[in-house]
Amino acid sequence: MSANTPNQGNYRSSQPGMPTQAMTQRPQAQYISQPQRQVQPPLNNGGNNNGGKTSISTILLSALLALLLGLGGGFLGAKLGKSGTTVIQTEDGSKVVFQEIDRTTDIGSQASYAVEDVAAAVSDSVVEITTEIVTTSSFLGQYISQGAGSGVIFTTDGYIVTNHHVINGASKINVTLRDGTSYSAKVIGDDAKTDLALLKIEATGLTPAVLVADSDQLKVGQTAIAIGNPLGQLGGTVTSGIVSALGREIEVEGETMTLLQTSAAINPGNSGGGLFDDKGNLIGIVNAKSSGSGIEGLGFAIPANTVRKTIGDLMEYGYVKGRASLGLSYVTIDNLASLWLYGYDDYGVFISKVDMRSDAYAAGLQAGDMIVSINGAQISNEEDIQAQTKNLQVGDTVNMVIRRNGRDYKVDITLTEYKG
Repeated sequence: MSANTPNQGNYRSSQPGMPTQAMTQRPQAQYISQPQRQVQPPLNNGGNNNGGKTSISTILLSALLALLLGLGGGFLGAKLGKSGTTVIQTEDGSKVVFQEIDRTTDIGSQASYAVEDVAAAVSDSVVEITTEIVTTSSFLGQYISQGAGSGVIFTTDGYIVTNHHVINGASKINVTLRDGTSYSAKVIGDDAKTDLALLKIEATGLTPAVLVADSDQLKVGQTAIAIGNPLGQLGGTVTSGIVSALGREIEVEGETMTLLQTSAAINPGNSGGGLFDDKGNLIGIVNAKSSGSGIEGLGFAIPANTVRKTIGDLMEYGYVKGRASLGLSYVTIDNLASLWLYGYDDYGVFISKVDMRSDAYAAGLQAGDMIVSINGAQISNEEDIQAQTKNLQVGDTVNMVIRRNGRDYKVDITLTEYKG
């Protein structure tokens, strides 16, 4: 093997009696963990599908939803103005139609609507999502657990948006409409960076939500209405509050996101749902919250403009265009249990998979290699990798040091376009 190619803002406490502490990272939020119920005992114990203990797995989330509508004979259809369409031509020649409000004629003389009117109008656009995830335990073998979240209908023929973290790793995804009809869903594309995913069910005549024309024009203090499926059992729940802030840079599970902040109540099971304004426009997809002792009313949503761009790319290409990638997947070994489970002999970040379309594959990187440094910066977790690569473009080159069989090697890797 050659030596070159191995074939968050500052915050201080001002509360009297408390020490002043400088914070050097962005404020942090988290997807709300949704308890999952084990529905099948270990797969290596005879395959009995009818019983088993209750286990706790997590589907991270934190969103509250809502969907907009005003289309197809809906309540807001008459009140909010005329609908228009945007047609996207996909690679296979099919056409996808986004329905939108004609912004030159919406609302008329009425500035806003009561929460109950908006809720009645958009509720048909909000769906419940349940998942089955095969979980591996070092003690129990493999078992199936269930998770729950929410989603928003985007087209009349069954395209649905939700959070990446709601469906990540799921072997089965089920979508239930407001009228109780259930469908099996498939993943068209998902994007961990924005925490968005696009699903498809085989249905027609659905009531799609309507994205606000420009979420950058939202105002702090305006009404925010969330509709979702808290606890995975209370579908159609409506909560309301205000838009508390715009453009918040928040770190969520290692990803830095620019999000809307809202005071509308966010609970486990609401991830992937919609956040609406008082005109029935979908202004965001709720995905996270700050939680802990003494924390109230700090929920966050992915802005509609981000949703429009990401979902448009997922629908047309199956991935987000122009996103640079090393072409690597990772596993972090930072405790004794994971050291034993994965069979490594050291702590650190290890390559778990190499995309065969990437320059990393051509350079000879392989699963099991430990990433020591990138561009001279030591790597101890996946957040370190993101910090070194987040501002790079397709075609940029990084210098990596990897460790294999106790020896360190230098390799230059050119970033390629991430294609899912």
